[in-house]
Amino acid sequence: MFSKSTEYALRAAIYIAKNSTEEKKIGIQEIAEAIDSPQSFTAKILQLLTKDNKVVSSITGPHGGFYMTKKAKNLPVRAVLDAMNEDKMLDKCVLGLAKCSESKPCPMHAKYKIIKEQLIDLFETETIGKLAYDAKSSGVYIGNKKK
Repeated sequence: MFSKSTEYALRAAIYIAKNSTEEKKIGIQEIAEAIDSPQSFTAKILQLLTKDNKVVSSITGPHGGFYMTKKAKNLPVRAVLDAMNEDKMLDKCVLGLAKCSESKPCPMHAKYKIIKEQLIDLFETETIGKLAYDAKSSGVYIGNKKK
């Protein structure tokens, strides 16, 4: 549904929310390994997530790394989509048609409209912190490797 970059960004945000605090930062190597992403690719993704410290914050230096503030943990998942410039994905036609609309619908428009509304609601109400909590307490995982 989303680009590989956005999938990794979602995983990274959840992992950072789950494992960091303002006092405990996480290094890029640990994040990349945890989300099964190449380190250089993870670095590019984290650049987008740390822009203006909106989703993820970072500090350089020997005691630096990535972390998420309490305020950022309360952000909806949609904030990650916004940071990755993929928020428009939710507005697109499921078949990729440019002119799909209520007045000129594609064959899947009516049924997908219901699902799309549910997805938008999910991404706007589910917080990064809640997903991190679920990952920590429920045994769900965010990487492809079982650890």
